[in-house]
Amino acid sequence: FNDEEWTGQPLVDIRNKVQKGYEKKRTKLLAPYIIQTPGKNPLPLFFSHGQPPRQNDVQPPAPSSSSSHGPPPSSSSRYRERRSRRTHRSGGTRDDRYRSDIHSEAVQAALAKHKEEKMALPMPTKRRSTYVQSPVVTRTPPDSSSGSEDETSVRRQSSVVPPPPTVNPNLQSPDSWINSTVQGSSTSSSASSTLSHGEARPQPQSQPKPQPQPQYNHCVFELLLPLTTFIDLIGVPVNSRVSTKIQQLLNTLKRPKRPPLSEFFTDDAEEIVEVPQPDPNIPKPEGRQIIPVKGEPLGVVSNWPPALQAALARWGATQGKSPALTALDITGKPFCTLTYGKLWSRSVKLAYTLLNKLGTKNEQILKPGDKVALVYPNSDPGMFWVAFYGCLLAEVIPVPIEVPLSRKDVGISQVGFLLGSCGVGLALTSEICLKGLPKTPTGEILQFKGWPRLKWVVTDSKYLTKPSKDWQPHIPTANTDPAYIEYKASKDGTVVGVAVSKVAMLTHCQALTQACNYCEGETLVNVLDFKKDIGLWHGVLTAVMNRIHTISVPYAVMKACPLSWVQRVHNHKARIALVKCRDLHWAMMAHREQRDTSLASLRMLIVADGANPWSVSSCDAFLNVFQSHGLKPEVICPCATSPEAMTVAIRRPGVPGTPLPARAILSMGGLSHGVIRVNTEDKNSALTVQDVGHVMPGALMCIVKPDGPPQLCKTDEIGEIIINSRAGGNMYYGLPGVTKNTFEVIPVNANGVPIGEIPFVRSGLLGFVGPGSLIFVVGKIEGLLMVSGRRHNADDLVATALAVEPVKTVYRGRIAVFSITVFYDERVVIVAEQRPDASEEDSFQWMSRVLQAIDSIHQVGLYCLALVPANTLPKTPLGGIHISDTKQFFLDGNLHPCNILMCPHTCVTNLPKPRQKQPGPASVMVGNLVAGKRIAQAAGRDLGMIEDQDLVRKHQYLTEALQWRAQTDADHVLFVLLNAKGVPVSTATCVQLHKRAEKIAAALTEKGSINTGENVVLLYPPGIDLIAAFYGCLYAGCVPVNVRPPHPQNLAATLPTVRMIIDVSVSACILTTQNLMRTLRSKEAAASVNIKTWPTIIDTDDLPRRRPPQIYKPPTAEMIAYLDFSVSTTGMLTGVKVSHAAVSALCRSIKLQCELYSSRQIAICLDPYCGLGFVLWCLASVYSGHQSVLIPPFELESCLSLWLSTLSQYRIRDTFCSYSVMELCTKGLGTQTELLKARGVSLSCVRSCVVIAEERPRLSLSYSFSKLFKDIGLSSRAVSTAFGSRVNLAICLQVRMYVPAPCVLQGTTGPDPCTVYVDMKSLRHDRVRVVERGAPQSLPLMESGKILPGVRVIIVNPETRGPLGDSHLGEIWVNSPHNASGYYTIYGEESLQANHFNTKLSFGDPQTLWARTGYLGFVKRTELLEANGDRHDALFVVGSLDETLELRGLRYHPIDIETSVSRAHRSIAESAVFTWTNLLVVVSELCGSEQDALDLVPLITNVVLEEHHLIVGVVVIVDPGVIPINSRGEKQRMHLRDSFLADQLDPIYVAYNM
Repeated sequence: FNDEEWTGQPLVDIRNKVQKGYEKKRTKLLAPYIIQTPGKNPLPLFFSHGQPPRQNDVQPPAPSSSSSHGPPPSSSSRYRERRSRRTHRSGGTRDDRYRSDIHSEAVQAALAKHKEEKMALPMPTKRRSTYVQSPVVTRTPPDSSSGSEDETSVRRQSSVVPPPPTVNPNLQSPDSWINSTVQGSSTSSSASSTLSHGEARPQPQSQPKPQPQPQYNHCVFELLLPLTTFIDLIGVPVNSRVSTKIQQLLNTLKRPKRPPLSEFFTDDAEEIVEVPQPDPNIPKPEGRQIIPVKGEPLGVVSNWPPALQAALARWGATQGKSPALTALDITGKPFCTLTYGKLWSRSVKLAYTLLNKLGTKNEQILKPGDKVALVYPNSDPGMFWVAFYGCLLAEVIPVPIEVPLSRKDVGISQVGFLLGSCGVGLALTSEICLKGLPKTPTGEILQFKGWPRLKWVVTDSKYLTKPSKDWQPHIPTANTDPAYIEYKASKDGTVVGVAVSKVAMLTHCQALTQACNYCEGETLVNVLDFKKDIGLWHGVLTAVMNRIHTISVPYAVMKACPLSWVQRVHNHKARIALVKCRDLHWAMMAHREQRDTSLASLRMLIVADGANPWSVSSCDAFLNVFQSHGLKPEVICPCATSPEAMTVAIRRPGVPGTPLPARAILSMGGLSHGVIRVNTEDKNSALTVQDVGHVMPGALMCIVKPDGPPQLCKTDEIGEIIINSRAGGNMYYGLPGVTKNTFEVIPVNANGVPIGEIPFVRSGLLGFVGPGSLIFVVGKIEGLLMVSGRRHNADDLVATALAVEPVKTVYRGRIAVFSITVFYDERVVIVAEQRPDASEEDSFQWMSRVLQAIDSIHQVGLYCLALVPANTLPKTPLGGIHISDTKQFFLDGNLHPCNILMCPHTCVTNLPKPRQKQPGPASVMVGNLVAGKRIAQAAGRDLGMIEDQDLVRKHQYLTEALQWRAQTDADHVLFVLLNAKGVPVSTATCVQLHKRAEKIAAALTEKGSINTGENVVLLYPPGIDLIAAFYGCLYAGCVPVNVRPPHPQNLAATLPTVRMIIDVSVSACILTTQNLMRTLRSKEAAASVNIKTWPTIIDTDDLPRRRPPQIYKPPTAEMIAYLDFSVSTTGMLTGVKVSHAAVSALCRSIKLQCELYSSRQIAICLDPYCGLGFVLWCLASVYSGHQSVLIPPFELESCLSLWLSTLSQYRIRDTFCSYSVMELCTKGLGTQTELLKARGVSLSCVRSCVVIAEERPRLSLSYSFSKLFKDIGLSSRAVSTAFGSRVNLAICLQVRMYVPAPCVLQGTTGPDPCTVYVDMKSLRHDRVRVVERGAPQSLPLMESGKILPGVRVIIVNPETRGPLGDSHLGEIWVNSPHNASGYYTIYGEESLQANHFNTKLSFGDPQTLWARTGYLGFVKRTELLEANGDRHDALFVVGSLDETLELRGLRYHPIDIETSVSRAHRSIAESAVFTWTNLLVVVSELCGSEQDALDLVPLITNVVLEEHHLIVGVVVIVDPGVIPINSRGEKQRMHLRDSFLADQLDPIYVAYNM
C-alpha cells in the first residue's frame, strides 16, 4: 500500500489453493532426510523447534562413528511437551477487532493441509543477547502510529459471503460484459456469469453475523512445517509448478537484445537460467478489443464560477456568516469554525502580504507564478485553507508538503529535490508549527538534507497586513497555468510534483459536483489528509465551490477516538463523509461504546481507497454493523483516484431501494496472468471485487497493457486504466521526459496503430470495465510484483499474512511487502514490526504459517520474511510504512531484524539443471597433442649436469655438509634468531651448530638409549634449538619428527594433536626445552591427555659437552631422513617420509632456483614445523651456506612491524613469509606507512618476497600488500608465490634474480608471475576458459611460481588418469627426485601409497612414476620467454581436490564462495563454507554489533545465489576468531564443520534457509 496512513485494510476473504497429490509430494520430498531405524519412528535430521542443545545445556548422545549423520536430534521432547501445553491454551483470546470468519477459514484450510506433518522446520538458533529488544521509547519517532495496535487490519470477503441482499436483475442478462467469442473456452463456458452477480453461487439463508470460532485456534497451533516451503535439497526439482514459471521463455525472447559490441560483455542469462516451457493451459484473453468508455457529458450550469477563487469571493461577500470549516482539537471537540467571510478576508490579507509586504519597499520577493511551500500540520486545517486560497488569490503556486520533523525523516531529501526542482524559495507555515521545527543550537531552522535555502513566512492573522481599500486581488478566468503542485512519492521512493492547472482544478470541481450531486450548504465530514488527493479535492476545493461546511477530523484524533468521525456525522447531521477503509474498521471496532449514534443523515459515504480489492469486505462489515444505526446500503460510494489522473471513477449515490451494483468474483489464478475469469474451481481461490462506479463526467477511459506500448486490452483482460479529461494532472513539474510517458499516452490497437490523436493520462490503477460500463479496480501498478512472469498484488499478500492467526506477534498496520531482483527474477520479501511481548517461538510459528498460507493461496513462494523490533521501520509522515526505504534498508543490511526466515528453496525455480557427468574417455592422445591441443605439462630446468659431481657427492647427506662447513668455514654465521624487539637473541655459526648437534646425539644414545632408525619427536618453539636437535637426531641415526608445541593457554585444544602425532609416529623419545617438559607433565596437561604414558622426555637446555662415539652415516641415500607431519585443511593428519636423497635434491633445487651461496642473506618469517617452511628454516642454509635471519611469526603479535623493520635494517633482498604474516601486516600496518617511513623503514632493498603456501595464490592479498607498502619502497613486482604439497614439499618457487645484462625480461632470470582471468562457470564444469579482465563471472588466478629445477608436472583427469590438454583443469601430478617416499603408516596401507606416490598414466607415457598432489590446476603456455628463449609454461593452482564441494553436479571451490560472502556486508570479517547432507553451510564472522547479525542472512543468501547459482542451506553467524585457521593461514573447514555439528561454536545466530 503506498498509502501513508496505513498498510492494510479490514478484510474478510482469502483464497486457498493447496495442490493436489500433496501427500505423495510430501513423502517424496522428505524421503532423503528421514533416517529409518528399525522398529523406531523416523527421526528428523534437522533440529526441532527450540535451540539445539549446548554443551552445558543438554548433553548430546555419544558421537557416532561418523559425523556425517548430522547433529543428534535435540530438544524434540521438550518441544512436544511445550506444544501440547499450547494446544490446550484457551482459544477465546482472539482479538475480535480483526475477526473475519470466512477469511480465517480460507487460511485455516490452507494450513490444515499441513497439520498432520510431524517434522518441524528447524527454528533459528539465537544467543539471548541478539534478540533482547531495545527499549521502544528511544526509537519512537514523533507522531508515528506506533502506539496504536489497531492501526489497520485487512479483511477480505470470499465469494461465499453474499453481498447485501438485493440483486440487480438488469445485470443478469447473458449479453454480459464479455464478448460471445469467449464461449469456446472451457474456463469461461459460463462466460455470462464471469461477473457472477449472485445467480452463479448458492445463496446462503441469511446474512451471517460474525461469530467467534475458537475451534480453529487449536489446529493452527498444531501446525509445524510449511511443506511447500521445504525443498528438495538434492537438486531434484520440486513439484514442477508450471504455473509459477509462466511466460519466462516469452519474456526472455521479448527482451530487446542490444547489438553485440566486441568491447562489451554480453549477459549470458539465457544460458544460465533454467527457462521453463510455457504452460499451454495458461488462460489467455479471448474477448474483443475494448472500446473506450465515455462518461456522461459535463453539464454547463449558468452560475458556475469562472475560477475557483471567484466562488470564494462570491461566498465571502454574500454568505459571510456561513460556516466553511470546523476544526477539532486533540480530544475530538470542535475548537474553531472558519466562516466563508473570515476565509475570504484572511486569504485576501495573505495574498496582499505575499505580494507587497515581504521584501523592502522597492523590491517584490514573490511574483505571480512563483512557487511556495505550504508546511502545515494535519491538526491545523484552518491555517492551511487560508494559505492555499491566499496563494491562489496572489497567483503564486502552492506546493503543500508534510512538516519535516528531523533531519533523518524518511525521504526528506527527496522532498528537498521536489522543492528545488520547483524553484521554491519561500515556505508558509503557522507560528506553532514554526516553533516545533528542529532548530540549530543558535535557534535557526535546520537546513534539511537536500533542501534549497528557504525563507520561512508565518501566516497567522496577527502577522498579516490589511490591504488598502483600493487593492483587490486579480481573479482571471481559469487558464492552463499551474494552480498548485501536489507531491507524490513513487514506488522507488522518489518524490515528484504533479502540476494541476487552474482550468483542470475548476473542471475537476465541476465534475465532482455533478457526479456527487453536491448542493449548497451541505455538511461534509473529512477524515482524510486535506493537503492532497481526495481530502483536498472534495474537502477543500469542491467544498468551497459549493459553499459546503467541512468538518475536518485530524489523524491524531482518530487514533485517540476512532469513533470521532461517526459522532461528527451524528452531531452535525452531515450529508457526506470522506473516509478510508481503516476509518470504517476503527469505527466498527469502537461502535459498542456508542449506542445512539445515527448515520441516517448520510447520503454519500465516499470510500477513498475503495479501489483496493479488499475494500469490499470493510464496506460490507461496516454496513453490517451500522445498518441498525440508520446507514443506508446505497450511500456507500467507493471511488478510484490517482495523483496523475485525479478522480478516475466514483460510484454515484444510489436511489433508496434500488438494487446494489454487482460484485466480480474472479479467479486468482486468472488474475495472476492478467486475465478475467469467473472463479469456478474453489471458493477460497476467489477474489471478490466491488465496482468503483462509472467514469467521471466529461472523461474518456481506456484499458491498456501495463507494460510495453499502450496497446488496448481485450474485454476479458486486466490492464492499466488511462483517462482523457480536462480534469486531470498536466505534468510532473520540471520532468518533461517522464511527463511524456505518463500524461501524453496515445493508445494503439493490436497492430500498433494509434486509435486517435487525443492524449490520455496513465492512472497507475489496474482494472477492467464490467457490465453497464462499471469500472472495477484490482490493484495498483506500484503494488505489482512480477514473479516468474505472473503478477501478484502486494496488498493481497499483506491481507493473507494478516489472516494468519494469532496476529498478536506483529502490528497489523506495519507490514511492508516488496520484491527484490535476485538471480534473474523478482523475489518476494515481507517485513513486519514484531510486538515487544511476542515470544521467540510464537513469532517463528507465525512466520512459518505465513509462508505456508501465501504459498498455498497465491502459488508464490516467499523468499524472505523478516520481523523487526517495534518502531524501527521507516515511516511516512502519517505513520504508514515507507516501502522503498524499507527495501533499501533490507538491501543495505541496515534493517536489523530480530527474526528472519529465508525460504529460497521454494521460490527459486529457475536454477540451471544439475549437471550430469558424461561417461567415456577424457581425451584421445595423438603424439603430444590431446584432442588437437598440446599436452598440459611443464618442467623446471634440468638438475643433473649443473654442478661439479664431487660437490654433489660431498653434499649427498646433510650431516656431511654440516661437518664439511664446520671444518672449512667454522665461524661463518648460518642462523640469526631475532626477538620481538628485533634484537638477535641467538646465533649459530657452522661449528657451533655442529657441536650442539653432537651434544644432542650423545644425549640420545646415552639418556634415551635410542637405536638407529627410531623416531624422535622434536618439540620446540621456532628457533635455533630446533635446528640443533634436528641435526643431533641425524648424527645419532634417528628419524626426527618435528611437532608444533602445544599452546600453553590452550592445552585442551592443542595438546591432543601433539599426542596423536607422537602415537601415530611411534616415537621412542621426545626432545624439548625445560619449559615445555614442565608443561607436558603439568596438571593442566593431565586434563587433556594421559601424561603417564609419554615416551622418554629429554630436556636439551643444559646438556653436558659430550661427543657421540661416531656420527651416523646412512648406508643408502634412500633411507628416511625425517618425517613431515601436517594437518591438512580437511582435518586429515598425514605424515610423509622424506629420504636423504630427496632432502639433498630439494636443497639443490632451491639453491639453484634462488641462487643461494655463502655471501647471501635471507629473512624467514614462517612456522618451521612442516613443508617448505621447515626446509627453509632448518635445511637450506646448511646445504647452501647462506645466512638465514629467523623471525618467529608469533613475535609479530607483540611487534607488528618486526618483519618489515628487519628487512629494512639488514637490507634483505629475499624474504620468505606466510599468508598469515602478510595479512597481519596488511591489516595492522596498512594505515601506518607514514609512521614507518618516519622511522626510516625502507623496503626498496627487497627484490623478492615469496609467500610459502599449499593453496591457490591469494591474489587480492598480495595486491593489497604491494600497494600498501609501495609508499615505503616495496617494488610492485616483488611479491611472488611458492607451491608445495604433501607428496612434494616444493613444486614451484618464484624468486626475482638479477643477472648481468644483456638478458631477457629486464635483467631477471625468468618472467614475472603472470595472471589470467578464467570464467567461473566453466571452472565449475572442470573446464578452463580464459576471458578478458572485467568479464562477468571472471576469476583472476595468479601463476603459482616458477617450477623448480628437476621438477616435471602434468595435468591429469583424476577419474580416467589420462593426460589433459593445455588449459584444461585437472589434477596436478609431479615427478621429481625430491618427491616424498610415501605416507608414514603403522598399518602399511600400500595401496594408498601406490595410488598417491607411484602412479602411472592410463595412456601416453606409461613408464614414468608420478605422485598425485591432490590439487586441481592447469598449465598454460604464455607469450613470455624463459631465460633460455623458450616460451614459458605457467602452472596455475585452482584448489585442493579434497576441499571442493560437489553441488548440483558441479565442482565449487570454497574460497570462491567465501570471497563473494565477504563482500556482501561491511560487518563480515571472515567466512568459511562446507556442506552438510547436501546443504551448503556458510559460517560468517561478525565484526560489527550483534544487532547486525540477522542482516547478514539475506545478503549472504543473495550473493551466493547471484554469483554461484547455489541456494545456501544454513547461515551461521559467529564471533570473530571462531573460524579455525592453521599456521599457514589456511581455514580448517572440516574442524569448523565438526564443531558446528557438535554444537560447540556458540553461534550468535543460526538460520536454516529451508
